Amino acid sequence: QVQLVESGGGLVQAGGSLRLSCAASGRTFSRNGMGWFRQAPGKEREFVAGVNWSGGTTSYADSVKGRFTISRDNAKNMVYLQMNSLKPEDTALYYCAASPFGMASVVPRTYDYWGRGTQVIVSS
Repeated sequence: QVQLVESGGGLVQAGGSLRLSCAASGRTFSRNGMGWFRQAPGKEREFVAGVNWSGGTTSYADSVKGRFTISRDNAKNMVYLQMNSLKPEDTALYYCAASPFGMASVVPRTYDYWGRGTQVIVSS
């Protein structure tokens, strides 16, 4: 059974940092683009960051550029999201997703595997 399991969320003060992890099991995703998305209450799910299969190409939403860093360790079947200088508007449920393609897309419907999410709350 293929699973993506996120961890590392929590409550943090504005300006703080968190590191999210996504553990994949059931198959290897070393040839797949991976993405992080988030969804705040009452809002649509939005792209946060993506990384291609090798880790050599990354992309970010404008709102997180310069603050968040996505990375992956294919040997461990893991993807990470380092979040620094957190803001209250970063509060959301954060999801890890795997694409069937080698590149990561900003469009949620192009991903075929999703985790259940990890909650991030940033207090002001």
